[in-house]
Amino acid sequence: MNILAFESSCDETAAAVVRDGRTVLSDVIASQADMHAIYGGVVPEIASRKHIEAIAGLAGEALRRAGLEKKDVDAVAVTYGPGLIGALLVGVNFAKAAAFALDVPLIPVHHVRGHISANYIAHPDLEPPFVCLCVSGGTTLIVDVRGYTDMEILGATRDDAAGECFDKVARVLGIGYPGGAPMDRLSQGGDDKKYVFPQVHVHDAPLDMSFSGLKTAAINLIHNAGQKGEALDLPSLAASFAGAVSDMLVPRVMEASRRCGHGKVAVAGGVAANSRIRRDLERACAQSGDALYLPPLSLCGDNGSMIGCQAYYEYLAGHTADMSLNAYANRDIGRG
Repeated sequence: MNILAFESSCDETAAAVVRDGRTVLSDVIASQADMHAIYGGVVPEIASRKHIEAIAGLAGEALRRAGLEKKDVDAVAVTYGPGLIGALLVGVNFAKAAAFALDVPLIPVHHVRGHISANYIAHPDLEPPFVCLCVSGGTTLIVDVRGYTDMEILGATRDDAAGECFDKVARVLGIGYPGGAPMDRLSQGGDDKKYVFPQVHVHDAPLDMSFSGLKTAAINLIHNAGQKGEALDLPSLAASFAGAVSDMLVPRVMEASRRCGHGKVAVAGGVAANSRIRRDLERACAQSGDALYLPPLSLCGDNGSMIGCQAYYEYLAGHTADMSLNAYANRDIGRG
């Protein structure tokens, strides 16, 4: 089954062709990161306009690279939430038009479910059930993946997403946007014990997280040093910050895995590319005996292949849509 898939939930327009949920025939992405870097973050109106400009061309390029023609497409899939509503609407409306014109099923895909399924592409042996840590600029969740389309949130951030914190601290430091990769590079060789950041524990919800205090503490440290004319050890600041984020994430996902008893832990989303978090998870899983599934860096960020992969399993579960499909800025992962 050849699925033409689209992803446009934030600032990257992506199209891919995926066969039978596991084989990526093509995957093309038009990134807007350089444009939004001028503003230190994504400008929703600009993102939507750039999606409009790019998506038709990417659809044709995805088919060309896959060696397919329009008649070879068996279904069209699209991210319909969560994300920036204007950006999502571009992808949803284009996918609806494509499915209608090609007379094939339309498959709506939850963005975070897509990130989880990137692991199926990277690890053909991976099958549910497993626990997945989903960390990105907009989401931080611990998910019990009981089946390909049967998922339950076990823990979540109460405020900021982990990736958002990296972005905002990087912006204050003036080292670039998106902030994850620059912060990771800066942290190499730093002393991760030099700066102490707060750790939050949510009463009666031990798997939940909170990052706003951590972000505020880091920004205040930077601003106070600047006002006093004091020099900061920036590599150590970045290393200490990454360590604090990892200390918030890793023990909780390992506790979730212990409770569920699946013996398998996966990671998904843009922050899954962070070297400190990957290293700490490898260490923790080696101690617990859990099998760890890490996506390659190329599949951590937003892409079309992850949407095409998850769409295959949504289709098998009978989750298709008609031309009334809408986009949603917020959407529970359990609702698909």
